[in-house]
Amino acid sequence: MASDWMKHNHEALYDQANQTVEYITVVDNRNRMGFSDDTPLGIWLDGVFLPKHTDFNTAFNIWRDVSTRTRAMTVTLKEKEDAFKPEYRNLYASLKGNPLVTNNDLVRMALPERSSGSGHMPIPVPLTVPDTKTLTPSPGVIEVQFYDPLTLRRGKPHGVHGVEIVWAILDTPPVNWSELIHSAIDTKTPFRLSFEGEDRGRRLYFALRWENQVGDKGPWSEITSVIIP
Repeated sequence: MASDWMKHNHEALYDQANQTVEYITVVDNRNRMGFSDDTPLGIWLDGVFLPKHTDFNTAFNIWRDVSTRTRAMTVTLKEKEDAFKPEYRNLYASLKGNPLVTNNDLVRMALPERSSGSGHMPIPVPLTVPDTKTLTPSPGVIEVQFYDPLTLRRGKPHGVHGVEIVWAILDTPPVNWSELIHSAIDTKTPFRLSFEGEDRGRRLYFALRWENQVGDKGPWSEITSVIIP
């Protein structure tokens, strides 16, 4: 069926479609893939697809709130969803057949990759760098939250296994990532480190990079530092 790749329940479709929209509306992404606003694809995206998506999102957000989930609102959500789905299929068809769109683009939009004919597609090497936020919830404890920089959602991008994080307590700022001698792989944010009392007040340096399911690494983030609380 043409819709097999499309999520079927309201919330899953909402999440999938928003991941698609968040990626394709990044200006650099849409221009690179042939959807700049003065092209036929871009005009269709702005004039047809995005309004249908907005209508679906608006109806879903009203429906999701139990205080406004009336029978009439459920009917409205179904109508808006039914109007949006054909345009979502049209978008995927235009992306799948577009030589400017890579399989990595499709994965990051929560869409199926193109078939290679053999049934085995290479897993893309991560291209982005994790965004991070550092928390100090208690004495001697540091938490590093990591985010997908394209969607600004906590956690890892679609198709990524986890993050590799490297760190070290140093008296002077490191020049190279190799100076961060401790390392770990974390598949779920946040990454948590605990230190002894004598380390409190010292500076911890750390960096992160994405790792895919076969162990290929993306680029390192900048080296960041935080005082151990």
